[in-house]
Amino acid sequence: MTSNLKDHRPAVDDAEPSRDSVLADYGLPDLQPHVAAAGTGTPDTLDQLHKLLTLATRITRTPYGMVNIITEGARHQIAAVGLEPGICSIEDSLCGAVFLRGQTTVVPDASRDPLFQNNPFVTGAAGAVRFYASVPLTTASGFVLGSLCVLSPVPGELPRARRAYLEIIASQVVAVLELHHHARMLAVSLADARRSNELLTSFAGRISHELRNPLTSVLGFAELGEERTPAAADDFAIIGRTSRRMLGRVDDMLAFSRIGGDVRRQPVSLAALVHDVEEDLARLLQDAAAEITVADVHFDADAGQLRTLLQNLIHNAVAYCRPGTAPRILVTAEKKVDELTIRVADNGKGIPAEDRDRVTEPLIRLHRDGDPPGSGFGLATCVRIAGAHGGHLEIGEGPDGGAVVSLRMPLDIPPTAAGSGCTSH
Repeated sequence: MTSNLKDHRPAVDDAEPSRDSVLADYGLPDLQPHVAAAGTGTPDTLDQLHKLLTLATRITRTPYGMVNIITEGARHQIAAVGLEPGICSIEDSLCGAVFLRGQTTVVPDASRDPLFQNNPFVTGAAGAVRFYASVPLTTASGFVLGSLCVLSPVPGELPRARRAYLEIIASQVVAVLELHHHARMLAVSLADARRSNELLTSFAGRISHELRNPLTSVLGFAELGEERTPAAADDFAIIGRTSRRMLGRVDDMLAFSRIGGDVRRQPVSLAALVHDVEEDLARLLQDAAAEITVADVHFDADAGQLRTLLQNLIHNAVAYCRPGTAPRILVTAEKKVDELTIRVADNGKGIPAEDRDRVTEPLIRLHRDGDPPGSGFGLATCVRIAGAHGGHLEIGEGPDGGAVVSLRMPLDIPPTAAGSGCTSH
């Protein structure tokens, strides 16, 4: 028997990808068993195909069912019921002869069908197929991946209703393979984004180091100039203040480039973390007459990164307080079955809804009357820490108009957690 693979294929431009390259994008035909990644909700592709095949054989009352992927030279059974999946040449494949016809094929007795009666899977050389039915697996773009087929060693019929059900099952097989395709593409995109972020982080770190040394020298010479040249002391003082601001900005950038990486999990106490932050910010809190209330909870996380996150949020709560109003900061936590939410609420100026996404970007600050100077890395750093813990940051508004910043993170931190996210309310 000769292959009909090219007989039923529409004419294509030579520049278009080959059949095998399109299938490779789908991860076909070498579909490997996998378990859905934590939190993705992506089902196990092989398990889903096996369930659909089981349903197909029950409905058609046949003992054998398979999902066939047809490459340029072979038929690959990537999933099967009633037999072990295998590979054969296009010339020997029943489905290879008809899958590009664009319609369901039903053969009551293959030994009496002119197209199939000499096929080795019919004659007894490789099998003794009698009843045969197949449905093309056609994607939304019109590409035919292969076929869903059912077989029986005895002649049979496929009533119209059962045929319709088989075609519905075939469409679900295509949906499963499309989902697998999209999951593969997403994984590639995430890997590319992760590599890009790593390169950007490395670049920011190197640039910060390169800038820090000359700025430190400028600052040193400015201090010497103040001491040795009284007539120009004011000018040197301006240079010194500007250099210190720039050095602070560079240090913030360097710290930002280092944060997020590997998460070293250990048991931590929220109250203990806040207590450490209170000690670090003691002078700032005392000068502002700030009051912090914390509700304790114990969980596993990277203590150093969570302390940095809380320090940034508490510092912001004090720095952006309402004029004439002492800061009141409430740190709470809500523990569910698989998620922890930590909230830092204040009675300050708050963050307008239209600005809540952009203020989490590096170097972005709001410019409001009375706002203190800053580097624009605080919330961006918090977003990176949240992403490293497999979670995300949310910014909302409290009942008194102040800001409520929430960290939502899984209690079991995914080992490959990376990236970041911020959702505003």
